[in-house]
Amino acid sequence: MRLGDENESSNVEDRRGGGGRRVSGVGIGTIAIALVVSYFTGIDPRTLLGVAENFQSSQGGGVEQSQPLDPRTDPQAAMKSEMAKILHKTETSWSEMFGAMGGTYVEPRLVLYRGQTSTACGTGQAAMGPFYCPGDSKVYLDMAFFDEMAERFHAGGDFARAYVIAHEIGHHVQNLLGVSDQTQALRQRLSREEYNKISVRVELQADCFAGLWAQHANRAKPFLDPQDIDEALRAANAIGDDMLQKQSRGVVVPDSFTHGTSAQRVRWFKTGYEGNSVKSCDTFKARDL
Repeated sequence: MRLGDENESSNVEDRRGGGGRRVSGVGIGTIAIALVVSYFTGIDPRTLLGVAENFQSSQGGGVEQSQPLDPRTDPQAAMKSEMAKILHKTETSWSEMFGAMGGTYVEPRLVLYRGQTSTACGTGQAAMGPFYCPGDSKVYLDMAFFDEMAERFHAGGDFARAYVIAHEIGHHVQNLLGVSDQTQALRQRLSREEYNKISVRVELQADCFAGLWAQHANRAKPFLDPQDIDEALRAANAIGDDMLQKQSRGVVVPDSFTHGTSAQRVRWFKTGYEGNSVKSCDTFKARDL
């Protein structure tokens, strides 16, 4: 991936440093409980963590809000710059695609943090992986996740990291298009298994949007190397629900899938990369995923 002369986005919020104001937070035990409750009820764990955070805040608990690191001594300075350049490329591409649809793209912010941080969706935790919060239109990322991708999932590489960012930006696009509101409205009316099927389509559409962005950005200003798409596909394959369940449980439980199988995630990234518009990524009308 060639980003040497690319501009950096100004929408990066760095909270990785020490010191600063206190914000509410929850502990690892609360996270574990939230994940268990989420599994059996279908409630978004970020919603549960938000309730816990508000309660703890009322009791006087809190964690330190991070401040930016000095770039001269930041060991992740190069990766932060890479993230800022990728974010800028998503801003450029999605602004053009929204313009072609007669709309206006509202740029999100990328928050880099370490360990945990406050969000409009509750306390963000590194254990949750990268995520998008529609409440504040921000993508939250602990860059240690990329080490886990490389070491645990054998899915490293600069474009694998770009794919992760592009997928989360895909959720922001869904928020702007009204997809997020429409699918969330179904949560109270569907069983956990039924809503999981909707969640899979949401996540696969974000994968498709990531592929669409890659194709659009590379056509506008070539920056991909021959192996880059393979890196993204390797990452998509590594984090499919079936692959993750085999690793963690030893068995696969399709009714609990929320992101799609490895094959589905790869297929929809390819669909976006080979497509030419947002309509190419309508996972909700697709008969077969």
